[in-house]
Amino acid sequence: MTVAESAPSRLLDGLRADGAPVSLVEHLERYGPLPLELRPEELRVRIAESGLTGRGGAAFPTAAKLESVTGRHTRPVVVANGAEGEPASGKDKVLLAYAPQLVVDGALLAARAVGAKRIVIATTAATHAFVARALAERGREAGRPAVRSAVVPDRFVTGEETALVQFLNGGPALPTFTPPRPYERGVGGAPTVVLNVETLAQLALVARFGPAWFRSAGTRDEPGTALVTISGAVRDPGVYEVELGSPLARLLQEAGGDGGAQAYLVGGFFGTWIGAAEASSALLSNADLARFGASLGARAIVALPAGACGIAETARIARYLAEQSAGQCGPCVHGLAAVAESLEDLVLRSRRTPDTGLLRRRLAQAANRGACRHPDGAAALVASSLRVFSAELDRHLHRRRCTGNGRTVIQLP
Repeated sequence: MTVAESAPSRLLDGLRADGAPVSLVEHLERYGPLPLELRPEELRVRIAESGLTGRGGAAFPTAAKLESVTGRHTRPVVVANGAEGEPASGKDKVLLAYAPQLVVDGALLAARAVGAKRIVIATTAATHAFVARALAERGREAGRPAVRSAVVPDRFVTGEETALVQFLNGGPALPTFTPPRPYERGVGGAPTVVLNVETLAQLALVARFGPAWFRSAGTRDEPGTALVTISGAVRDPGVYEVELGSPLARLLQEAGGDGGAQAYLVGGFFGTWIGAAEASSALLSNADLARFGASLGARAIVALPAGACGIAETARIARYLAEQSAGQCGPCVHGLAAVAESLEDLVLRSRRTPDTGLLRRRLAQAANRGACRHPDGAAALVASSLRVFSAELDRHLHRRRCTGNGRTVIQLP
């Protein structure tokens, strides 16, 4: 995944031109040592005042996550989540490959904030070597928490925090029924705070430069910058750092969008399709995207060109999500497979008569009934496609020629 230039640049500023990871020496020259003069409570206050929220998708307040594991009888564990199972996203891979020391900084500071003595940095095989090298550069320091890296399966559901914790405990990388939540009983039975690697990188900057600096970008309610992955019908796909609340149109212009895209998938595979007209006025904030029933989610955006069929692309994603489910409850095992089948009947013109009523009933049966959020995200994506691509849906229903040229746009593993 390439790194693209955009402003403002905080996380991506100072990366090496040759594409190699920033070394520990270079990292310290730029940022200086960890601000260990800050007491744990001072760190937590600084993070709370910054308004930093999780960058993994849920946008939960980071300070609240840290507070959830403090004051307990057992020392907590910090897990840096770099699983990034979202196929349309590459932001976490970019951070781990190009700026792993910033992520390690954030993990160490999070551990200091909550009194943890153990840190696990979870990555896929693609980025494990970068993290291992970064940790080797640091060596062992007296009094520093023990940090280890762990390679996790490259699957969509692995990044769900209960799935990640279960894998680190020696089980399968599948979501578990809750309670208990990881903050109650997680890795090794200890209270565990799971934070996305970008969240930790942002935390490292907040600790050094303070809440006011962090809030100098973004909006009052959604401060700071975020990494966004853009792909599809753009000249320069890659990972961009954007100011929250900035226009989506500005990002599309920077990425070389030609203005001919018919729609945009915002938020990744658990995201929402929005039309080109909606995108022209959309801002990159959850508050504004809510107008269209969308959110930043995994901060992945796919531009769909005019020559592609949105219903066909959604059918491919729906089948992928059905196959990637945990397979532990009815909505995933039966519901998502049935939704994918209904879409494929439309696209492939099967002998069965297309029935959108059946498809909508299947969507309703899948949503809000699963053991985790997997069926909810899939159902919301499909529902948005029926709205945005209503004209294409009508063509398929009446077995008229699809406007798509047969070329697939969205890349699946």
